[in-house]
Amino acid sequence: MIAAARLRALLRVAALGVLPAMLHVAPGRAQDTTATKPIVYPVNASAAPAPFGPGERLTYKVKIGIFNAGEGEMTVEGLDTIRGHLTYHMIMKIRGGFLAAKVNDLYQTWMDVGSLMSWRFVQDIHEVNYESYRDYEMYPGIQMWERADNDESGPLGSLLPLDDISFLYYLRTIPLEVGKQYTFNRYFKEDGNPVVVNVVRRERRKEDAGTFETVVVKPTIKTKGLFSEGGKAELYFTDDERRILVYMKSDIPHFPGSLTLHLKSIEEGLPLNPASRASALSRTAGQDSIHSR
Repeated sequence: MIAAARLRALLRVAALGVLPAMLHVAPGRAQDTTATKPIVYPVNASAAPAPFGPGERLTYKVKIGIFNAGEGEMTVEGLDTIRGHLTYHMIMKIRGGFLAAKVNDLYQTWMDVGSLMSWRFVQDIHEVNYESYRDYEMYPGIQMWERADNDESGPLGSLLPLDDISFLYYLRTIPLEVGKQYTFNRYFKEDGNPVVVNVVRRERRKEDAGTFETVVVKPTIKTKGLFSEGGKAELYFTDDERRILVYMKSDIPHFPGSLTLHLKSIEEGLPLNPASRASALSRTAGQDSIHSR
């Protein structure tokens, strides 16, 4: 109900219009999300259909095995421009630990609002016996990726590349039919392809944020990371048009048990695509009708 109320407030502001200054996107800079008033972006006919939008914030309880170990979040921070391309700036944070097993990971991706490809991907990983900072820039025009933090580069695995985090958001835009296997050659590094996604079952899942009907997805990327072949990852998305990530499980090397994320709260954002925003408005109006009975 809190998430629905916030979305209703955003939609009312969108209907009234906003000041041009609120809509300005500074080149190369994400919008300041510390402001007390949410930034409401106008619909964009060039934006691909998607159930997410700026302002979305999902928070998680982090567990290692059966032990509460920290917190995490996934946010669509706002809009940004990368080399002239309008992008969503998305962030995933995982912080926690139990005894000597610690994790403090920050992932950032800049995903094109039209093509839903990644233009930039930053990893700042601090885990048991492993630390890594990597800043990748994607150049589909020359079919190369480059690391901004050193001189490493390589061939792009796709002209519409995706990274570990933008793949999560991309999966929210496809049907995810139970029993089907989806194969994508879109990981930005050639040796990460193909990415195989199996939709294995439906399952009801109860978390702090509520009880959800979900579809269970098992992704495999042929590289090290949250969704590597040895990680046995499982993703539980809501079985509705929002496809919100309710639960995630991943086996990380040197951990005494699986790392799991459990949904605590939902703050819905505003989709940019006109049809997607209309759908969000319709869904919220339906919730208003139910709550008024």
